[in-house]
Amino acid sequence: GGGGGWGMEGCVAGAPFHHIVRFHISSLMKCSIYLRAGGWSPLDSNKYQWLEIDLEQRTEITAVATQGRYGSSDWVTSYLLMFSDTGHNWRQYRQEDSIGAFSGNTNADSVVTYKLQQPVFAQFLRVLPLDWNPNGRVGLRLEAYGCQYKSDVASFDGTSYLLFSFDPPPGPSAKDLLTANFKSVHHSGILIHMEDQHGHALTMELLKGKLFLHLRKDFHTTASLGSLLDDQHWHHISIERLRGHVNFTVDKNTQLLFFHKISFGGVSAVGAQRDHSKRNFHGCLENLLYNGVNVVELAKEKKVSAGNVSFTCAEAVEVPLTFASPDSFLQLPWAVSRDSVSLSLQFRTWNRGGLLMTSELQHQAGTLWIYLSDARIRLQIHKAGRIVVDITAGSALNDGQWHSVELSVRRGRLILAADKADTSTTTTSFPVMPANHIFLGGCPGTEGDSGCRNLFSVFQGCMRLIHLDGSLVDLIKVQQMLIGNFSGLQMDLCGIVDRCSPSHCEHGGKCTQSWSTFHCNCSNTGYGGATCHSSVYEASCEAYKHRGNTSGLYYIDVDGSGPIKPQLIYCNMSDKAWMVIQHNNTELTKLRASSGTNQHLAYFNYSADTKQLGAIISRAEHCEQELSYHCKKSRLLNTPDGAPFTWWVGRSGEAHTYWGGAVPDSQQCACGLQEDCVDPEHFCNCDGDLDDWYPTLYPPYLPYPPYPPKGILNGPSEHLLSSDDFWNAAYFNKETSYLHFPTFHGELSADISFLFKTRSSSGVFLENLGIKDFIRIELSSPTEVIFSFDVGNGPFEVRVETPEPLNDERWHRVKAERNVKEASLHVDNYPGAVQKAPADGHIHLQLNSQLFVGGTASRQKGFLGCIRSLKLNGKTLDLEERAKITPEVRPGCPGHCRSYGGLCQNRGRCVEKYNGFACDCGASPYSGTFCHKEVSAYFRPGTSVAYTFKEPYELNRNSSSQSSSIYSDLTLKGENVSLSFRTGQAPALLLYVSSYYREYLAVLLNRNGHLDVKYKLQSNRDAEVFRSNARNLANGQLHQVSIRRVSESLSVQVRCTLHTLYEDMKAVFLTGAEGAESGEMDPEIARLNALGFTGCLSVVQFNSIAPLKAALLYPDTSPVIVTGPLTESNCGSSSSSSPYAAETTHSLSDHFGTVGTGQPVVNAISSDSALIGGVIAVVIFVILAALAVMARFLYRRKETCQTPESKGAKPDDSPETPFNTDPTSQSIITDTQKEYFI
Repeated sequence: GGGGGWGMEGCVAGAPFHHIVRFHISSLMKCSIYLRAGGWSPLDSNKYQWLEIDLEQRTEITAVATQGRYGSSDWVTSYLLMFSDTGHNWRQYRQEDSIGAFSGNTNADSVVTYKLQQPVFAQFLRVLPLDWNPNGRVGLRLEAYGCQYKSDVASFDGTSYLLFSFDPPPGPSAKDLLTANFKSVHHSGILIHMEDQHGHALTMELLKGKLFLHLRKDFHTTASLGSLLDDQHWHHISIERLRGHVNFTVDKNTQLLFFHKISFGGVSAVGAQRDHSKRNFHGCLENLLYNGVNVVELAKEKKVSAGNVSFTCAEAVEVPLTFASPDSFLQLPWAVSRDSVSLSLQFRTWNRGGLLMTSELQHQAGTLWIYLSDARIRLQIHKAGRIVVDITAGSALNDGQWHSVELSVRRGRLILAADKADTSTTTTSFPVMPANHIFLGGCPGTEGDSGCRNLFSVFQGCMRLIHLDGSLVDLIKVQQMLIGNFSGLQMDLCGIVDRCSPSHCEHGGKCTQSWSTFHCNCSNTGYGGATCHSSVYEASCEAYKHRGNTSGLYYIDVDGSGPIKPQLIYCNMSDKAWMVIQHNNTELTKLRASSGTNQHLAYFNYSADTKQLGAIISRAEHCEQELSYHCKKSRLLNTPDGAPFTWWVGRSGEAHTYWGGAVPDSQQCACGLQEDCVDPEHFCNCDGDLDDWYPTLYPPYLPYPPYPPKGILNGPSEHLLSSDDFWNAAYFNKETSYLHFPTFHGELSADISFLFKTRSSSGVFLENLGIKDFIRIELSSPTEVIFSFDVGNGPFEVRVETPEPLNDERWHRVKAERNVKEASLHVDNYPGAVQKAPADGHIHLQLNSQLFVGGTASRQKGFLGCIRSLKLNGKTLDLEERAKITPEVRPGCPGHCRSYGGLCQNRGRCVEKYNGFACDCGASPYSGTFCHKEVSAYFRPGTSVAYTFKEPYELNRNSSSQSSSIYSDLTLKGENVSLSFRTGQAPALLLYVSSYYREYLAVLLNRNGHLDVKYKLQSNRDAEVFRSNARNLANGQLHQVSIRRVSESLSVQVRCTLHTLYEDMKAVFLTGAEGAESGEMDPEIARLNALGFTGCLSVVQFNSIAPLKAALLYPDTSPVIVTGPLTESNCGSSSSSSPYAAETTHSLSDHFGTVGTGQPVVNAISSDSALIGGVIAVVIFVILAALAVMARFLYRRKETCQTPESKGAKPDDSPETPFNTDPTSQSIITDTQKEYFI
């Protein structure tokens, strides 16, 4: 026939089915339709027409084909496909990615066929045209293809059951399989219960539309799949046990035991002991097969026990409505002529708000609204702008389940009920009777003409079973436009979709939803983004280090967006960034002697689990682990030929009998390999049966501990792991160069991150193509990066423009993410860009070509420059290894100080390395990774440090340019002095600098705690005092003092770390007559010196000299003399904690390696030096506690000529203060080195 047909495709040979074609007539007055050989066309071309086919029995439908009406301009360009078992309660067929609409024809003659990805099993098929040729009408020819389908059905009424027992019980099998289809009337009930003779049980239970599988063995395990399974449509379930696993499947989604008794539809009172109070299943089961046995057929033959089971599926005829769009509404007539009113309906929705019903009341009594507010039902009556009635009922009604709302008004008493149980009652002094009609879900667009006002949001969801004064509204007549009015409704179907099942929220993110979208709550997951896909933490300590973070505890996510969870790990930021993983047994553990049968097992629980440890180790550049075993008359090996007494187990579970320093399988200790054991007859000191303690180290074989029998065990030291992924780089030197990798698989979620630096203005960073889909990231201009892709909805672009050019040869970071909700792009710390994905579009990214990095498949628009640390979905691509075998691409990319040099603080100098950089803190009074750590000490009377330069004749014997730069600073045309202090003592001397001729500088606190700077530059003039009248500084807080003199100008700055800048003091010094004579210390200075100093001193610096740092960190290589106890303290610390660190404790710092990468320049004193012009014989005394800090310069003038060596000396290139380095300047040489304390 012309309108529709049925064919056989992929089926067993047999006669074709007969079919009935029904045509919908929108109105009884419009019964003319076009039905000729040319095909089907309704009289009215609108979205409320359909073509329906009755296949007379449940049939497997595998494909549909459409064609335009013959010889006409009538064809359908898009349509929906619906199916049903009853002719009511239709269900929409959705393609992959939940695309509902099918693309139709583009002309009247061509045939467009769709093979359904999942076959449909139904009796009725319906096609709803959405769009058609604008120059024609709705018209089509339809062909459906499919197969015969056998259906064995059993119906359960809530008290029914089938009991299938094995007699005798079968033996164990390698595989068990149970499959069935079910259709439920109620949202809860037990479908299947299994037991075996050992008490193991499996229960499949429908609970609020979700299917739960409970496994009870020695413990209880529960799995949940599916949602909205009470929609009165068939759903497929499967339970497969295979090799100790159970695969649990619902529709398209997947778990162990052997059972001898199975109960279907509930649990009978006979046989199994009922240990729960769950209700039995109410619905139908179809084609119930257990290991190929048709249980329904056995029930029909009465070969299994059954109770109240029938073998036909009674269908409930309920007509639902879907309010899917913002303009949806339903208008119904309602003429109330008595004083009692009742209204009831059922609804289901995900939204927390929305209008359910509104009506104007008779006798101008006001307007009645029933609506959802915060997922509760709320009733309000407004009259003359006032709320005269306001009551609520129910809660959490936006859970997607069917809920009922009932309104009853009788004799002035108004009752509002939610789900029959939760009611709210009030009384009114006026009649509550709707006037003529009511509106459900919303109002027409022209509210003024309709008399409908909606003060609230529209309702989006489903409604059914609408009763007005006890009479059920015939919604089929509404659909036929015989009663009422509507717009934007989907009739005779509930189109609710659970967007959280399966959930697109990753890594444990909690999914919530509204009617049109879903949201992921990523709190406390460690991940972010629209779907909790991307980790908010760095993948290594190295990455934290290059954000400027110092040593501390950090969350590390080694695989980024992969499945391994973030782990709190200590990062030791030294020359390299080390990851330190701790365990619970760092103290010595005594082990008891073993008889040989009951071995002593020593376990260590690490702060990271096995998967995390494995991932960290696999990505590490270097790993270390140490475990020591102390033995005293405790034998280990029993000679290489005998069975060992002790062994240790490696991470793969294998036993080993070699020990630290020995080679695998040698059954020796290190001393045996080196032939230096205490007893040469044994290969381990422990085997000598000696009465002394001997330590034995275990080899660095991660991560499992050994099992020793007796002795004392010291737990393994922390695992030190350093990741090299951060520096994995490649340099592309031609536009046609590229690296290729296997296809990138990021169907639903994809995140890509990398760093780049370039001089080029444009280029493609990476590209991967599919048949139609693609993904690409490129630099389109010096200030713009574009992330583009296509998943089937057309090309999509996300752009980020930067205010500064990106082709500046500095490292820049790019991070792109694409998921089912949105796509985002971030460049450095600039504002990112986010583009929302289409609400109902394709979501799978399908790629099939190679991934090109640094170029494209067309070898055009390639990238020139460096790409580093390229990660796709948390996996780092090994650019260096691939670059080694690729022409025109070089592995590695040097030059990092330009990007990271700013991390070196406090005059620290950036030093280039192949993989990264380091900060040289030699010219800084600070130490640490970034020259950020204050070098501090707390002093008490009796502690002192003397720092001195060597005599000039000693300097003549060496040629160190570094030392020469030191002495060139000390012509004393000016000086830079800085220090921090914390004390409660006043008065106190903080700094003293003097010469043989009573010229000196003193920094002190007077009796009021104010800072005094006392300068005497000429011996024949009195000292001048510059006093700060700021607050008392002897208050126990940390203060920073900076003194800068350039010739005759002095600047003093005092700052408290907890307060604002105190003061800047400037003065001009007058020159005087030359000449000097020796004398004693200034009496006031001597008196303060005698008092001593108690407090904290930190980061002391005189020009380029850091005397306190030299005394504390390098006392053996610096010209310092320490008297009394002197230990480093954190009393001068003022740094704030990192926002990325969970804790910035330094309790574990400096376990490995050095904190700073550079020695202070004072350490070069012992090396050879050359005489620098103008500086001869200078001695600095630093006395801490007695003088706080005293730097004494001893010099006198002498008329001499400069040596040639001094003329050629190179001055220090980094002093902040200009010093006189003129080789022709005069200088004075002392005869002897002088050093003394006052």
